[in-house]
Amino acid sequence: MSNVLPFRPRPTVTRLARCEVVTVAGDLLALLDQLEDVSTRAAAMGRPALEVERTVQHLLDAVSAVERALDCIGEGEQSAPG
Repeated sequence: MSNVLPFRPRPTVTRLARCEVVTVAGDLLALLDQLEDVSTRAAAMGRPALEVERTVQHLLDAVSAVERALDCIGEGEQSAPG
């Protein structure tokens, strides 16, 4: 005998989660644009070449990380709705 009921998410929770995904994706896209802009400006800095190279490389690594995060969110959209 069991009095445990299976958990079924309410539709409002699912809709809110989807809205949050869209919001996070939008924020990540905005961050991606900012990082690309900063990378371009950093490349034009009048600093020693090695410093500029390292700065730009770190920024490009950050761009790659944001792109991977966006890919993860995109993969989540392909999962079956709850």
